[in-house]
Amino acid sequence: PMLSSLLSNLNYGTILLLMAIESSFIPFPSEVVIPPAAYFAARNGDLNILMIVLIATVGALLGAVINYVLSLIIGRPVVYAFANSRFGHLCLIDAEKVEKAEVYFDRHGAISTFLGRLIPAIRQLISIPAGLSRMDFGTFALFTSLGAGLWNVVLAGLGYWLSLHFPEEELLAQLEHYNSYLSWAGYALAIFIVLFLAYQAIKKKPTTAN
Repeated sequence: PMLSSLLSNLNYGTILLLMAIESSFIPFPSEVVIPPAAYFAARNGDLNILMIVLIATVGALLGAVINYVLSLIIGRPVVYAFANSRFGHLCLIDAEKVEKAEVYFDRHGAISTFLGRLIPAIRQLISIPAGLSRMDFGTFALFTSLGAGLWNVVLAGLGYWLSLHFPEEELLAQLEHYNSYLSWAGYALAIFIVLFLAYQAIKKKPTTAN
């Protein structure tokens, strides 16, 4: 009931705040913010779907900047110490996840900031290796905004589609159902990217003379 009440009373301010939280180190899924906001915007007209996407993207950038700046200032040892702490585990972060995000970032360069926003488990953490590697802030902000914006468009599109087919009392159940498809799509994207990059690496590897 509390979650249902929150989602049915979303406004631009709460969307900005919740998306900033979601994009920082505090776990809060964007899938329970943007689709309901778009759903009620389409049903009631109190909010504008384009503004929802814009505000959500700004919020995601703010949260990502928090991770970026903290990683830039405190450095790798403190980041990993936090990841291994009890509070880090409560935030669903551990050293293995941070290491995976670092490896992903190191292998794929700046474009990983964009793609990472579309992949579950990587989305929340991709700004940490960006800060640790002292990535150019303008590049970081641009690719973060593009990736977050694309993800928010997908989520808003889901919310709009749900508004056309399901009554409000079925919203949460349908969100849970269709969000699982989004997660699997994100994992599929990650696998595709890894396979594509592996293929490119093999293709470019020089052949040895007989």
